[in-house]
Amino acid sequence: MAGRIRDEDIALVRERTAIDDVISETVTLRSAGGGNLKGLCPFHDEKSPSFNVSPARNVWYCFGCGAGGDAIKFLMDAEHLSFVESVERLAARSGIQLRYVENEPGSGPARPRAPHGQKQRLVAAHAAAVEFYRGQLTTAGARPAREFLAQRGFDRAAAERYGCGFAPDAWDLLTKHLRQQGFTHDELVTAGLSRPSRSGSLIDRFRRRLLWPIRDLAGDVIGFGARRLFDDDDGPKYLNTPETPIYKKSHVLYGVDQAKREIAKQGRVVVVEGYTDVMACHLAGVSTAVATCGTSFGGDHIGVLRRLLLDTDDVAGEIIFTFDGDAAGQKAALRAFEDDQRFVGRTFIAVSPDGMDPCDLRLAKGDLAVRDLVARREPLVDFALRHVTDRYDLDTVDGRVEAMRRAAPLVAMIKDREKREGYGRRLAEELLGMEIDTVQRAVRAAAGDSRAAPAPPADRRPPAVAVVDSPQSRIEREALKLALQYPALAGPMFDAVEAGDYRHPVHAAVRAAVADAGGTSSAAAGAVWIEKVRDACTDLGAQALVGELAVEPLRLDGEPDPRYVAIQLAGLQRGSVNGRIQELKSKLQRINPVNNKDEYFALFGELLSLEQHARALNEQAAGG
Repeated sequence: MAGRIRDEDIALVRERTAIDDVISETVTLRSAGGGNLKGLCPFHDEKSPSFNVSPARNVWYCFGCGAGGDAIKFLMDAEHLSFVESVERLAARSGIQLRYVENEPGSGPARPRAPHGQKQRLVAAHAAAVEFYRGQLTTAGARPAREFLAQRGFDRAAAERYGCGFAPDAWDLLTKHLRQQGFTHDELVTAGLSRPSRSGSLIDRFRRRLLWPIRDLAGDVIGFGARRLFDDDDGPKYLNTPETPIYKKSHVLYGVDQAKREIAKQGRVVVVEGYTDVMACHLAGVSTAVATCGTSFGGDHIGVLRRLLLDTDDVAGEIIFTFDGDAAGQKAALRAFEDDQRFVGRTFIAVSPDGMDPCDLRLAKGDLAVRDLVARREPLVDFALRHVTDRYDLDTVDGRVEAMRRAAPLVAMIKDREKREGYGRRLAEELLGMEIDTVQRAVRAAAGDSRAAPAPPADRRPPAVAVVDSPQSRIEREALKLALQYPALAGPMFDAVEAGDYRHPVHAAVRAAVADAGGTSSAAAGAVWIEKVRDACTDLGAQALVGELAVEPLRLDGEPDPRYVAIQLAGLQRGSVNGRIQELKSKLQRINPVNNKDEYFALFGELLSLEQHARALNEQAAGG
């Protein structure tokens, strides 16, 4: 039985991992002040970014859904990896050789071990398949594949850049190759690289086809797209990897691994229809192009792009669809208009006057024509309205009325009220030649019908911590933030204030967890310390609060110093001391000093001592 990873190695992975580098492969991050970064949460839908990352402490937390943790936890949640798989992935990034300890006592010293886990194995199988298929592209039997690429303007360098390959005219050549490399029957079937034949033996899924490797955001190959080359091939024109544990076609965008940085930088993405269109756009200088893989553009794709674009109420990304000029392309554009309302950003469509896709356009007119196609984009709303109204004879009353009835619901779909009014006027004046009030009434009626749409899902944030907005609660949070974010600075001063001085029960639980984790005096800042405190929490509310406080900014401009720590802790104790003073005064009023002389004077002495302590705390809290 394989052993666990040594704790020292896990701690080293946490310390050496730059969490912002890991997360930025999935989420576009922008500065949020105080050294923190902010983006759209990949774990729930949101319009305003509430996903916070603290590079200084290597932790993240979403104030919208309550998820949080370190880089290991992010990979577990975002890529559905196990804990071990996540640690191994990050260790490989940082060049760390992991050591494993056998579960049985006396089994010998820790030893290095190769990575394991289903996802790792499936990714490794695809990496081996890529190299196999690339090698096959240079063989004599792959001549039709090379000619196909050349006829579309792609030379050998372009084929190598995109990892193009060829599935040979053999039933099980890849399968045998991968089996020799140690991959099992079940792994190859699960990966979608092989499939059982009618006789029961294992054969290759792809045969006699040109292949494009499909990569995820991190750049790992997770599937293939295969193009038919021979007339006697009775399969579909394009054949894709089936759904697997690592390949979900509704989430995958071809070319996103190469385009993601430019998408984030430019705030723009160009959505094309095929693999060759992506290649043509990139080579022509449109470096933000991506394509869906064997499925129509949908809601999950929108989620991926919104996070890369940081498409929010405040920052509008630009989405440009390029569809063929034929009927199918126009239908796809109108379908995209319906999805457009899920984007906060601006959405456009670019259709070549000749009806050519980007690949054909580049081949016929050159790189500049592809760039011009994108530059001459028009708002998708305009395209949709024109497409609808052009179907009617607008020289007749009947035609104008029918066009209005069909176009009004499109205008009503626009969420922005001011834009809706503006497009209503444009529909009336420029497209239909009708009275504005008549058209606006039709739009408002259609908008009224649309209000019956289902309500959005409820906030996923767990009801872990009841937020109490009081001076005492705020100062307790500040003290805990100092302990989590700046443990070396908080040090003995923080450790001297016990959990009993925290009035909020969950705050007290976090303070107790800090003590159980060894106290701030011996802690090193960063994800290792924060995870140690989180693990020491005895309830879910405290665990959630640790993640939140680890990235929440201090109530201070600039870096804290020992004086700031002293002021906060003095203010925290002052609240506890004042509460105890009130309790003593109330109790003294209820005691008869004649009958209970000893108890009375004992409480009175404690009261005097506490009042003296309170005066000292007041001076300290005031910065004196």
